[in-house]
Amino acid sequence: VQLQASGGGLVQAGGSLRLSCAASGRTFRSYGMGWFRQAPGKEREFIASINWSGGSTDYADSVKGRFIISRDNAKNTVYLQMNSLNSEDTAVYYCAADRSTRGRLHDYDYSYWGQGTLVTVSS
Repeated sequence: VQLQASGGGLVQAGGSLRLSCAASGRTFRSYGMGWFRQAPGKEREFIASINWSGGSTDYADSVKGRFIISRDNAKNTVYLQMNSLNSEDTAVYYCAADRSTRGRLHDYDYSYWGQGTLVTVSS
């Protein structure tokens, strides 16, 4: 499966952005999906995941209550709604497809990665 992330940009602190990740192929609903991010000088970190049906989600503590992951299997797309953004959210955001249907927490569980989209939050 090929993944294409979009929706990044420059936003003021306190603002919102919605990221999208479009997947190719007819097997999108077979994959759990995740969002990760990598800030300058830092390791890539887990942000959110969702299982194949959208019925189960997980979030990193740093974004819980501010970010919402969702998916539309009819459109082969997963979304990340980001609210109350702050400077610590500045990073390149990546979507990824899990090898399983679950949507797990570690990057080594994910086989396919999008190219990343940059989110910059100005204070």
